[in-house]
Amino acid sequence: MNLQHLRSFYITVKCNSISKAAKTLHLTQPGLSMQLQNLEKELGASLLIRSNKGVELTEEGKVVFDYADTLLSIQGNIERDLKSLQKDQPQLMIGSCKSVGDYALPCSIYTFKQLHKEVNIQLEVNSSAEVIENLRQHTINIGIIQHDPKVNDIITQTIISDELLLVGNQKNAPKQISLEELKKIPLILREKNSGTRYLVREALEGKNIGLEDLNIIYDLNSLEAIKSSILAGKGFSFLPKLIIQQELKEQSIQPVMVKNLTIHFDYYIASRKKYKFTKYEQMFVDFIISHKRGFC
Repeated sequence: MNLQHLRSFYITVKCNSISKAAKTLHLTQPGLSMQLQNLEKELGASLLIRSNKGVELTEEGKVVFDYADTLLSIQGNIERDLKSLQKDQPQLMIGSCKSVGDYALPCSIYTFKQLHKEVNIQLEVNSSAEVIENLRQHTINIGIIQHDPKVNDIITQTIISDELLLVGNQKNAPKQISLEELKKIPLILREKNSGTRYLVREALEGKNIGLEDLNIIYDLNSLEAIKSSILAGKGFSFLPKLIIQQELKEQSIQPVMVKNLTIHFDYYIASRKKYKFTKYEQMFVDFIISHKRGFC
């Protein structure tokens, strides 16, 4: 069986789109379609039902998809272990959401590196959704995310609890507002795939409020840019308490209590369900989880 064709089939199902999968795999759509047809011909079974809504697995396709998940995970483990043997330094490939990766995690990585100088650590910082996708693409092996996606192919372990706070400039922010007043204030939100935005949307939907009901002036994918906008008095935003501790201490940012609204959440270690951590990956995961507060 051609593993490249099997991987193309697996990615197509994950993307639920031949065009999106072709882009992910750096193939043309006709080239990807040919690979899928060759796989079906090789197995003697129709695997996908194609429509303008995407792709759907046939009963045979469901069987092949489950085996593809296992085989590709095994292939990833083999490649990883061979690379570890070929390199002098053990490798840690870590992906993190921005609220951890840009703030608390570098300190923890530094501390771990001091204890294990032989380890080479690579960190990618993205949105939680991108971290999960990078796990699926096998470009990272350890993910740190802001909410549990609760999907079958990703497993999670809780690191630490946190809270999203509505904050504004110290000079002009009220100390408390109602949910109706929340709809009117100028809000700056994280980008659409971010964990923070997901948590805000989920909490507000529980109060029968949609994001479209809010006065969102713009979205930003940079936490530092959001903090700068708040400090300049341009608006308010929901930010994790973890990343604004210094500003709260300096009293440059004012927390704004929203009546009947609290947004508590956890940070998680995420990994592929069938992936087995290397010795050093497991040591790093144990280090992060067992640390007093999860991070420095």
